[in-house]
Amino acid sequence: MSLIQPNMAMSEVVEAHTSLIPVINRLGIRLGLKDKSVREVCQGYGLDADFVLIIINTFLNEEYFPEKRLKTFHLSLIIDYLDKTNQYYLMYQIPNVSRHLELFIKHSTHDNPTLKLIGRFFQNFKEQLTAQIQYDEQVWFPYCISSMENNLPSASQNARLDLKTEDNTEALLADLKSIMIKHLSGNYNENLCYAVLFAISTLEKDMKQHNRIRERILKPMVLKVGK
Repeated sequence: MSLIQPNMAMSEVVEAHTSLIPVINRLGIRLGLKDKSVREVCQGYGLDADFVLIIINTFLNEEYFPEKRLKTFHLSLIIDYLDKTNQYYLMYQIPNVSRHLELFIKHSTHDNPTLKLIGRFFQNFKEQLTAQIQYDEQVWFPYCISSMENNLPSASQNARLDLKTEDNTEALLADLKSIMIKHLSGNYNENLCYAVLFAISTLEKDMKQHNRIRERILKPMVLKVGK
């Protein structure tokens, strides 16, 4: 896939890739883009166009991940984006999956054991993702900022902080999708089933890109402090 360039019209980019709408929205960019280029739109919102382009291209292209370039940006910029992504999950994407799933279960056979399993899997996923986001807000992100500002000893040497920020929420989401695809039985509404799968797949892709930046950029930047 060709990379998005700064002189391209942002409206044409979004028209071609509507999955970018929530990505640019949490960066503060609203629709009503007119014919402005990506760089012009970013300038209008006071955003670093290079950073926005890296986020957009990383989201769209699995093979694109400019790790060295990302590490040149200030830590607070990366944390701000990750925090806004977390809030987007809590406010929009988790409720979106939940609404579709509730409708799907409501309009399907009530004694279907697979539906009960799907409901439990989603609840488990929701609880774990919410706990991870709370950890980010209360512990991990504040520590990252403090370690960079105060040049604290390497976080890897700090026994008080659990840096094992990896979680299995991606695996839970993948399992949920797999159960629906492989083991659904009984009567169910196919259109509602497709809506649930689409919502899950959208969240799954978003989380994968989110975690790539979190684990391969943010964590190494903090771990090197004090070394």
